[in-house]
Amino acid sequence: MTSATDRPLLFLDVDGPLIPFGSPARHPHPTATGRGNPLLERLDPGLGSRLLALGCQLVWATTWMEEANDVVSPLVGLPRLPVLEWPDPCPDRGPHGLHWKTGHIVEWAGGRPFIWVDDEISAMDHLWVEASHPGPALLHRVDPARGLVDADITALADWLRPVVHRP
Repeated sequence: MTSATDRPLLFLDVDGPLIPFGSPARHPHPTATGRGNPLLERLDPGLGSRLLALGCQLVWATTWMEEANDVVSPLVGLPRLPVLEWPDPCPDRGPHGLHWKTGHIVEWAGGRPFIWVDDEISAMDHLWVEASHPGPALLHRVDPARGLVDADITALADWLRPVVHRP
């Protein structure tokens, strides 16, 4: 049996990947109304089970921080997840266009294989991770207008297959 520390990590952003900005709800969420944020209706209630099926250790990597567990997790069918803590206030960008999350994610991963799902990943983030992280890593940029869709889940699963089944 594989322990949680043997599984690849999946760092997950909320705004853009889980809450798409571009169109009305594809899967109107019946219990999201009345929670103060009309965009919560755009959450796909079946997304949590598809993410859990990937077999990764899921980690919130979002400015929602602990609120992701309180609000988003129940609406998408996820348990409480570990939360990456960010500096306060969060900068817009690091040096040379590096996303301010990148260094924190690589440090938290500690050499473990990881996937980072976000809508703000840039070429500089890819270069930095390649130079700074000794293990396999997939930086998967999601179109914030569409959010995380089936094609994205397939791409994550395809990347994980050889990583999980390495000798």
